[in-house]
Amino acid sequence: MAQGGTITIGKVVKRLQGSYPDLTVSKVRYLEEEGLLDLERTAGGYRLFKPSDVKRLETILYLQKTRFLPLSVIKEELDGNGTGMGGVNAYPQAVVDTEDVTERLHPIERMPELLGVSVSFVQSLAQCQLIELKRSPKGRDLVDGHDFALIRSAEALHRFGIEPRNLKQYVMAANRESFLFEQVLSYFGQKRGESPEAAWEERNRAFDQILALTGNVRAALIRRNLKNSLRRPTERSSAD
Repeated sequence: MAQGGTITIGKVVKRLQGSYPDLTVSKVRYLEEEGLLDLERTAGGYRLFKPSDVKRLETILYLQKTRFLPLSVIKEELDGNGTGMGGVNAYPQAVVDTEDVTERLHPIERMPELLGVSVSFVQSLAQCQLIELKRSPKGRDLVDGHDFALIRSAEALHRFGIEPRNLKQYVMAANRESFLFEQVLSYFGQKRGESPEAAWEERNRAFDQILALTGNVRAALIRRNLKNSLRRPTERSSAD
């Protein structure tokens, strides 16, 4: 039973799963084993979270999700900033102090450590042209940090049985859409007397809106095509 001001591991996981669907009790235990969390225990050995522990866990998950940092670096960041195990600053501060891995190239051998995916899986994504590997002067394959989000999404789809080769159709679709987007965006940011910075902001706002709208159209079309498969059993019976 939780003591005053503390909650159990199960309640913590349930609270945070809305933002981090992959979070499990086992993952929290692993983070503790790796030294990122220092939790109190009841006489019966049950883990208890203080508010500062919950905040620290949420910061760890945030940095993993947005910065793709290995746990060792996250631990150094949190402890090195003087936050200690008792409490952490809000995430923006932790993020500002953290190296921006998306702006760097990373050896493919570090993908298991950085993203939790195998080297062979990343190579298969490159073979299907979903990502492009760079070559170092010494001939090592390098992964662009900007591709980390795509790699993680592809790995999540892999769990549903969707292989990298099945995603090649999206590469072709993206190439076609990119040409359309480029044509449309060329008309934005051309107002007389407008500064280059203002023109850049206008194009980016337009791009975000168009990207969201075309995504909605795509989702609606796929959902319409699959409406029979997505019906409730009771709806199917009444339709029959």
